[in-house]
Amino acid sequence: MSLRAGERLGSYEILALIGQGGMGEVWKARDTRLDRVVAIKRLKGRHGTRFEQEARAIAALNHPHICQIYDIGPDYLVLEYVEGLPLRGPLAAEEAVRLGVQIAGALEAAHKKGILHRDLKPANILVADAGAKLLDFGFAKLMTDSSADATQTIEGTVLGTAAYMSPEQAEGSPLDVRSDVFSFGAVLYEMLSGNRAFGGASMAQTLSAVLRDEPGQLKAPEALVRIVARCLRKAPAERFQTAEEVRSALEKVARFPGPGVDVKPSIGVLPFADMSPGKDNEYFSDGLAEEIINALAQVPGLKVIARTSAFAFKGQNLDVRRVAETLGVTNILEGSVRKAGDRIRVTAQLIAAADGSHLWSQRYDRDLADVFAVQDEIAAAIAQVLKVKLGASPASPRYTPKLEAYEAYLMGQYYISKITLESLARAKQCFEQAAELDPAFASPQVGLGGYFAYRAFYGLSPAHDFMPLARRAAQRALDIDPLLPEAHAVLGQVAALYDYDWTEAERRYKSAMASEPASVQTRFGYGVYLLALGRTGEATAQVVRVVQEDPLHVPRRLTLAICLEVSGQDAAKELLQAAELDENFWLTFGVLANCHAAHGRLAEAFAAAERAYSLAPRIPRNAGFLAGVLARTGDVSRAQAVLSKLGSGEAPGVPIALAVYHLLCGEIDQAANWVEKAIEQREPGILFLLRQPLAQTLRSSQRWPALAKMMNLAEPG
Repeated sequence: MSLRAGERLGSYEILALIGQGGMGEVWKARDTRLDRVVAIKRLKGRHGTRFEQEARAIAALNHPHICQIYDIGPDYLVLEYVEGLPLRGPLAAEEAVRLGVQIAGALEAAHKKGILHRDLKPANILVADAGAKLLDFGFAKLMTDSSADATQTIEGTVLGTAAYMSPEQAEGSPLDVRSDVFSFGAVLYEMLSGNRAFGGASMAQTLSAVLRDEPGQLKAPEALVRIVARCLRKAPAERFQTAEEVRSALEKVARFPGPGVDVKPSIGVLPFADMSPGKDNEYFSDGLAEEIINALAQVPGLKVIARTSAFAFKGQNLDVRRVAETLGVTNILEGSVRKAGDRIRVTAQLIAAADGSHLWSQRYDRDLADVFAVQDEIAAAIAQVLKVKLGASPASPRYTPKLEAYEAYLMGQYYISKITLESLARAKQCFEQAAELDPAFASPQVGLGGYFAYRAFYGLSPAHDFMPLARRAAQRALDIDPLLPEAHAVLGQVAALYDYDWTEAERRYKSAMASEPASVQTRFGYGVYLLALGRTGEATAQVVRVVQEDPLHVPRRLTLAICLEVSGQDAAKELLQAAELDENFWLTFGVLANCHAAHGRLAEAFAAAERAYSLAPRIPRNAGFLAGVLARTGDVSRAQAVLSKLGSGEAPGVPIALAVYHLLCGEIDQAANWVEKAIEQREPGILFLLRQPLAQTLRSSQRWPALAKMMNLAEPG
């Protein structure tokens, strides 16, 4: 019997019919327990086997671009409700590449779980604000299924949609991942052209075209034509052999598009060389480059790499083409500053990454007081050279600060990027000095707010001591400039991670993100908020964009790795890349230990935990991880020796360490007790620990609802 709007199906209130087909209906519904909108797929007739295989397939996957499963009933599935439209072409090459990377990544995740989709087509891909979502695993098969030949279509039956089948699928032959690669090629062809790669007046004619014909000539950039052609080779051995290879090829096009791919211009601004006689103005030359980055970031249509990643090449004499490839940009700006007395000389050169040619160069001899005008002149000149269609000129600073205050602020920014306790202390002094020299300058107050929040966020200082200070500094910044996005972002972080006031956090981040383009720092904070709240798909989309704009910033890469882990993926590869960027950042190895332990790789977990502990033995979490892994591997005596250094457990940061230890040991009640104390301490890291696979058993226990309530989290898991 068909459902109707207003009826109840278990705890679900039926709202409206979304779609229907031969196998069943899909309804929009409301989960009355969690007060969230879901999609319910209810089967018609005898499709029990397919129903069960779809449930198993989706349940095995947790990826930001794959529709998630929430629940299962006797004849229905409860799925994530995706607000979007079916994929349709033709699309601009840039958009086709962006969505293609996401779809190929979703297939890659499915294949790594041993699952073939077998019915990839535009109708099974929705495009939402966060990107593409792959749906409908009704025809999916487990490659590891030992029954008969799990990858073979049912004898005498053609499963899937004819226009998107691979030749071997059309023939009823055994399938592997290369069949989905062919189907992806047909989808990508349609995304670019708006037409099907294979057509016919009947299913028989369409299948004949799939088996024998080549698709019509594709009018698209040559790099994309080559990718589509290779996907659509009739012989599986001639195609890309994995979805990962397809994704990598598309990502390469995104980084270096070549002729015909209309991607927006992109630029990396390298730190300006200090050419002053005493070589003691490094902070000033770095600050000048950073302010140019900030000015260019306001230019519509221009992708600008964030300071942290661009400055990773400081002091290295590298070919700009290699730098551009690493940063994924089409242009590089480099320059120098010579400061002598009250005069400065700034030289700047804009270089095309493709061939290393100079697009523009200029020299500025100015009084030091004119430094703000120089920044704007350089930004405007670059925008003109890149032929960016400006909706407005690059934004000038809202307020022109006193020069000595500006210099102190730049020095603070220089020191805070070093990520050491000593450099953080110097940064605080500089921000305080800048605020004292010019009380009407809001940016130093934001710097102070970020400093206090940073120390609490990374477990360097007690949250109860530092988060209120972050709030106070950010509020002072807003008293000076009520529209300052970064100040709203700091208050959003405090509201989320300290107050557990998710409504206020949403309001603050809505204000912070209203000014587009949002700064990398603001977008990152928003992604962290979404991750803490459990909106993992949205969080991943934001953090992926942050990493694209700041690819060498290690802490932000670690957050992406946590997003991947929470999504059910193995983030070890991402973490090892982060370790290559900075082999001495302790947090990388702490997150890596967590990742390895969650996937049962105890030897690797021990090595990572040992490394984190050796780099930062004063961080309690490192001791908790090491002790837990030692206990799991049988070295109980050393585990107890490490634990003994944590004392009674009352010191700030120790409860989360002991929670980690007991989670690793499978002692859920003891872990819950220490989680309670960590929540009382407002340890920011507890929100992210509880989202990760290591805490899955705790989230499924009877203790979880009370813990969730302590953090004002409405959901049960």
